[in-house]
Amino acid sequence: MMQTAHSMRGYMRIVIATIAVCLAVNLIAVNGNFRESYFIPVNAQSSQSSNTGTMNSLSLPDLFSKVQNSVVQVSDVVRTINGEGTRLGSGFVYDNEGHIITNNHVVQTDSQNAQFDVTFSDGNAYTARLVGSDPYSDLAVLKLQDVPPNKLVPLSIANSSEIRVGDTVIAIGNPFGLAGSMTTGIVSGLARILPPSSENPSGNSVPLSFPIPNIIQTDAAINPGNSGGPLLNSKGEVVGINSAIFSTTGVYSGVGFAIPSDTINKIVPSLIRTGTFQHPYLGVVGQNITPSLAKQLGLHEERGFLITGITPGGPADKYGLREARQVTSDTGRAAIAGGDIILKINNQDVRKIDDVLSYLEKQTNVGDTVHLTISRNGAIQEVDVVLDARPSPNDIQNVATIQPNLGNSQQSPNDNNDGGNSNDDKPYDQCARIAGNDLCGFFFGR
Repeated sequence: MMQTAHSMRGYMRIVIATIAVCLAVNLIAVNGNFRESYFIPVNAQSSQSSNTGTMNSLSLPDLFSKVQNSVVQVSDVVRTINGEGTRLGSGFVYDNEGHIITNNHVVQTDSQNAQFDVTFSDGNAYTARLVGSDPYSDLAVLKLQDVPPNKLVPLSIANSSEIRVGDTVIAIGNPFGLAGSMTTGIVSGLARILPPSSENPSGNSVPLSFPIPNIIQTDAAINPGNSGGPLLNSKGEVVGINSAIFSTTGVYSGVGFAIPSDTINKIVPSLIRTGTFQHPYLGVVGQNITPSLAKQLGLHEERGFLITGITPGGPADKYGLREARQVTSDTGRAAIAGGDIILKINNQDVRKIDDVLSYLEKQTNVGDTVHLTISRNGAIQEVDVVLDARPSPNDIQNVATIQPNLGNSQQSPNDNNDGGNSNDDKPYDQCARIAGNDLCGFFFGR
């Protein structure tokens, strides 16, 4: 999965071969010409659902009638290279206090007093201000101003950990500015990883180097303008928030992605209280143990992930974890030396780096101590690490950008080491360089 962007406020269009994950936001020029926009990234006291089965399922017309007044269109005027345009996205009513949930990339701005127009299904529009946002989960919260209480019909939030592949889901939003559109499909995958954007949409040149874990995959049609709208179960409860698509064209191709409701429940209350959310942070980057890497390291089993980079001053650095280094073998080829391999976190097996990211996001908080089982030079060791808060996008030291390409057996014949033009690379290699072999291998069937 990868993403392309077409943009405003420092957003750039980046086409990576023939693949793209597009954040589903819309841009319409003021002069009336339609323009698609692809963005790199793409419940305070809400009631909880105890299951996501078919009991109490609604017919699709009844479901739409139940939720249509809770789904809104979010818009603001932005400046582009072609003049002013209107950025469109979706959102939904979170509580009776007037909070609206949407995607961070729908409302991302450098303004300290950003305001947005929120339009309900009956056409009535109200001003809302941004009260909190989190680029690392792509979530944001708006607060409506001077809205009549009877307009606020919060959606119930289900437990996304209970959904299963094959469950029916419904997406409601404003694709291409077409308000109140509903599409249906199924959950076609779980525990996906949405890759980080290679460009910070705020205009900051420092990349957002953390993928978003535990993503729901669906074949319900999601298009530009759907971003921030709810993904619902058959009872009309929110199981996710539509965020991105996998596409070669920038529009729906059967693979959409939603941030799960469990992530909403964990992060949104903090956004309302403080405006931010602190993600637990280990401070490592790594590479999954592939067959070729296992052979290089003399391992008998392909599991865990090799630490290839450690953030200076981060938790892993403070507690003595070690990173691999790239050396030259006797034959003159690049080889791996040293480096801890994480095998377990709090006694949970680690098969790949995604397992660590998902566990940290779902099960831990800043200040928690995690117990790591590592392999160091062939010996099993136990290490306790206290988690710090993840650095902000403005402060983060992106060690991933200087991470050596260790053990990657999927290099293109056109790859070289002199900084040559990568546009000649094969699509898989360009995908792997940004999103990793596991993710791109899934889409390319490798």
